[in-house]
Amino acid sequence: MHTVVVGTSGVTASDVLAVARAGARIELSEEAVAAIAAGREIVDALAAKPDPVYGVSTGFGALATRHISPDLRAQLQRNIVRSHAAGMGPRVEREVVRALMFLRLKTVCSGHTGVRPEVAQTMADVLNAGITPVVHEYGSLGCSGDLAPLSHCALTLMGEGDAEGPDGTVRPAGELLAEHGIAPVELREKEGLALLNGTDGMLGMLVMALADLDTLYKSADITAALTMEALLGTDKVLAPELHAIRPHPGQAASAANMAAVLKGSGLTGHHQDDAPRVQDAYSVRCAPQVAGAGRDTMAHAGLVAERELAAAVDNPVVLPDGRVESNGNFHGAPVAYVLDFLAVAAADLGSIAERRTDRLLDKNRSHGLPPFLADDAGVDSGLMIAQYTQAALVSELKRLAVPASADSIPSSAMQEDHVSMGWSAARKLRTAVDNLTRVIAVELYAATRAIQLREGLTPAPASRAVIDAVRAAGVEGPGPDRFLAPDLAAADAFVRDGRLVAAAETVTGPLR
Repeated sequence: MHTVVVGTSGVTASDVLAVARAGARIELSEEAVAAIAAGREIVDALAAKPDPVYGVSTGFGALATRHISPDLRAQLQRNIVRSHAAGMGPRVEREVVRALMFLRLKTVCSGHTGVRPEVAQTMADVLNAGITPVVHEYGSLGCSGDLAPLSHCALTLMGEGDAEGPDGTVRPAGELLAEHGIAPVELREKEGLALLNGTDGMLGMLVMALADLDTLYKSADITAALTMEALLGTDKVLAPELHAIRPHPGQAASAANMAAVLKGSGLTGHHQDDAPRVQDAYSVRCAPQVAGAGRDTMAHAGLVAERELAAAVDNPVVLPDGRVESNGNFHGAPVAYVLDFLAVAAADLGSIAERRTDRLLDKNRSHGLPPFLADDAGVDSGLMIAQYTQAALVSELKRLAVPASADSIPSSAMQEDHVSMGWSAARKLRTAVDNLTRVIAVELYAATRAIQLREGLTPAPASRAVIDAVRAAGVEGPGPDRFLAPDLAAADAFVRDGRLVAAAETVTGPLR
C-alpha cells in the first residue's frame, strides 16, 4: 500500500487524495517528530511558569481571561473537546473525515502546535487502522477552525464518542481503539485546543473538489464537442490563433481539447452546404470561453489550496524563539472565497451544457434532428424529460452558487464576531460538483444519440470511441421510448469515474 510520509513543511494535494480516498498509510518523518518534541518543550516550560498563557493556562474564546490552575488543566483540555463536539445533522462522508484528520496531523507535524509526539502518532494510528470518527454536517462556522468537526475527531482520539470501523460499522470509539491496540490519548496543556483550531475540513473538501472538477471540465469539453458535431456546427471557432489574441490559459486549453475531439469529423461545417448559418449559437460557439474561465478559476483555487497545504494553522502557535502567540490564521476566508468561486463557475458550466442539450432536442434549432431525438415523435417523447431533469439540476446549481462567504454570524459572546462560513461553502460545493456531473451526463446522453441519428455522416474518431465506450457501459442508443432512469444513471457513472475522458483520450492522447 502507498505510504505518505508527513514532514514539517506541509503536504501535497496528491497526499490528501491518497489518504482520503485511497486509504494510504501514514508515517511521521524523524524531522517531524523532532519538531513536535521541540515545540512541546516550549509549552511545558511555559506551563510551569505562573504567568498565564492563552491556550496553555487560560480558558478559551470569551473565557480566555480566566487563569487555570495546574490541577485543572488536563480537565480543561478534555472539556473543550467534549463541549465542542456538538455537531448535528447527517454524517459527512468518510473521505472528508479522513482528509480532515490528515490535514490536522499535517499542522501538528509542523511543530507549531505544542502537542506531544504521541498525540501525532495516535492520529496516524487511527487513520492507518481505518477508524473514521462520526462527524456531522453542521457545527462549523469556518472560524476558530472547523471546531465541531475537528472536536468529533479529537473525541475519538480520547476513546470517546462514536466512530466507524474499517468494516463500515459505527461503534463506540473506545472499543475500536482497543481492538487495534491504540491507547486513548490523555490530553495535556494546549493539546485539546491544538486539535480543534484549523481550516482542515474546508481545505480537504477544496482539494477533493479540485480533483473532481479537473475531470469534469475535460468531460464538458468533450460533450461540448460532441454537441457541436451533432448540430453540424463549425469548428473554425476553435482555431488556436483566435484564442491566442485573448490569452486566457483556460480558454486556450478548452478550445484545444474540443479541437482534438473533433479532429477528422465528417459532421462539422456541413451546415454551410444546405442551411447557411453565419454563426453558431453562443452555447456552442462560446463553449471554450465559459469553460476556460472556470478552468482559470480552478487555477486560482489551486494556488490557494497549495498555500494552505504548506501552512500551519493553529491558535496560539509555538514559534522557534520560544514565544507562544495568538493570531487569526484559523480564519477561513481565503479558502471560503475560492470554494464559493468554484460553485459559481460550476453553475455556469452546467447552465451552458443544459442550453446545448435543449438545442439538440428542439426541432426548430437542431438543424434536421427529430423532435426530442424521439424515434416516433408524438408516440415517443424521446429525451424530453431527461432535459427537465437536467434543467432542475441546473436550477439547483444556481442556488448553490449563492456565496456562503458573504454571510457572517457572530458567536462566542461577540468574541468571534466575524466568521467565514467556509465549511458551509465546502459542503455546498460538494453538492454542486455532484449535480454538475449529472448535468454533463445528460448532455453526453443526448449528444451521442444525436450523432448516431445523423445517418450518412461520419463522426470524428474520438467521438466514435466515446460512443462505443458509452454504449458498452450500458447506455443505450437511439430507439423507441424506454425506462430512462437506468440509462441516465449509467451515463452519470461513466462521467463520474473518468471513463468518458479515458475513452476520448484513446484517440486524442492526454487532454489538457
